[in-house]
Amino acid sequence: MGIGGPSGGGRKDDDLGLDEGGGFNDINITPLTDIFLVLLVIFMVTSSVIVESSSGAKAGLKVNLPAGGAADVATQSTDMSVAILEDGRLVLGGDVVSAEELKKAFEGAKAQNPDTMVIVQADQGVPHGKVVEVMELAKGAGLGQLAIGVREGAPK
Repeated sequence: MGIGGPSGGGRKDDDLGLDEGGGFNDINITPLTDIFLVLLVIFMVTSSVIVESSSGAKAGLKVNLPAGGAADVATQSTDMSVAILEDGRLVLGGDVVSAEELKKAFEGAKAQNPDTMVIVQADQGVPHGKVVEVMELAKGAGLGQLAIGVREGAPK
């Protein structure tokens, strides 16, 4: 037998990176890093494809959000203001209306002026789904200019 190092003796498992129990002393993280980089590239490519494919009707409604304060949207006499109360009731022109009446009003506004802007003023406690429902009614009637009414001043 030859002397293999400071501890003496021949070839040991330590030379192969193994300890006495048969496990590895060192963990090689290069393959793990390679796998994570490949996964990152795959997610980046698929997310960009999903974003590009969602443009169009499936992308949702284009909403003009006023920044509350100095940069308010200029209203015109042909604009429609729809209020959604906390209990979900719809108010148009000071009168409580149903969803069907609101849809008919949107269709009538579209017939008079296709550029009519719908301003949705929802109470702070109204669920998001109710606001989306009103916007979908307007979009279904052909009114594409939508805005959300906000209070003046910065949010707290």
